[in-house]
Amino acid sequence: MKDILVLSTRTNDFDLISKVLSKTCTVKQGSDLETAITLHSRSPFDMIIADITLLEQNLEIHSFSFLKNPFTKINPFVQFVVLCSRKEIQKAVKAVNQGAAGYLTLPIEEKEIGLLLTSVDKTLAKAFELDYLRDHFWKTEWLEIIRSKNPRMKNIYENIRSVSPTIATVLLLGDTGTGKGLLARLVHLHSQRSEQPFIAVHCGAIPDTLIESELFGHEKGAFTGADRRKPGKFEMARGGTIFLDEIGTITASAQIKLLQVLQDGTFSRIGGNSLLKADTRIIAATNADLAELVKKNTFRKDLFYRLNIFPIEIPLLRDRLEDLSNLTDMFLKNLNAKYGKGIHDLHPSVAAGFKQYDWPGNIRELENILERAYILERSCVLTPENFPPEMVLHTKDETLSGKNTSSLAQARQIAIEVFERSYLISLLELTHGKINLSAQKAGITTRQMNRLLNRYGLDKKKFKK
Repeated sequence: MKDILVLSTRTNDFDLISKVLSKTCTVKQGSDLETAITLHSRSPFDMIIADITLLEQNLEIHSFSFLKNPFTKINPFVQFVVLCSRKEIQKAVKAVNQGAAGYLTLPIEEKEIGLLLTSVDKTLAKAFELDYLRDHFWKTEWLEIIRSKNPRMKNIYENIRSVSPTIATVLLLGDTGTGKGLLARLVHLHSQRSEQPFIAVHCGAIPDTLIESELFGHEKGAFTGADRRKPGKFEMARGGTIFLDEIGTITASAQIKLLQVLQDGTFSRIGGNSLLKADTRIIAATNADLAELVKKNTFRKDLFYRLNIFPIEIPLLRDRLEDLSNLTDMFLKNLNAKYGKGIHDLHPSVAAGFKQYDWPGNIRELENILERAYILERSCVLTPENFPPEMVLHTKDETLSGKNTSSLAQARQIAIEVFERSYLISLLELTHGKINLSAQKAGITTRQMNRLLNRYGLDKKKFKK
């Protein structure tokens, strides 16, 4: 039996839905958002049928997500169905694109309620089946990392799922900071060699004169300064996986030795005569165009073909902006575990600015800039003051400038946010940070005032004398 909440001020909507679904579901009504959240926190609902007008009246509707909101924090699997008039059908379609399970148009027809519920149940059943299959392959600690809304990334994870259990050589292609190292670990930890060593080598950081020694080791006396035998990374990775990052930078002689490993699985230390077995899976990565390097005769063609058995090209962060929210949440979760400040969100103008920023440093840049802002932040959200100006969506003069690329709705929302924040700062300065007095002057409740302060990252203590 399902538990359903009808979030609507219209009693007739609730009565009709209750009449149709009462035999198979428990149906309750919440006439406003606050009541609905309270009911949901006491006993979580499986589905919320919500009047889209009530959602729009929410103070935080600009950032309301059907996938991440006060309801899903209590029950991550709760489904939303929106109610709207026929004139608002575009809003309903947008809601579905943003994660709602479906919509009903007003006035509601009995047959539509039953049909919609059946459709939602079928969709959920398929989703749970896919989740089950996915979760039983991927290790628990990686589930958050592999979640993506981007079609290319979803395809990449499916390819990784296919190639991981094999011993095939994998070539990761992508710009600096796109996560090649992370994907290499993902392949290793979901392979048959996951209990064996994973050895990462940044080839570009090793001097040309030392690269062969680092990879294949050397015998005592092999060259000046070689006062003892030294095992190489291939020996250290025996039985496991070796990750060769920036493979395009290795010397010609190192390329020949690597080709030997790939062809017959053997190598020898510098200065040694005996052949050693390389029982090692190779994952290589580069941000260079290896095919172009082959044309320039700086990279061996036969080695390129040996490495290029299973290529995976990773997109830039600016080409997968739909994953920004998930990546930000993941990094903030890690930062909270590391520093313990309890910061879980971005200021709206920062979140909007992130979507318009070019991200030349990709995911690594996102991670680093969040950590810097986190360290500097003194409130419970990451505020614009701690980010470079180019990462924040500004308004004022920009809202009306010809350079502005925001839609009218975005520009209007940002302008409202700038006004609200400025108004709250002035109000707190006037009342010396007294919440009750500030709320009274603003004509709102103290709960609404505290919610606004959290939203804009304002600390009342800073305004007290």
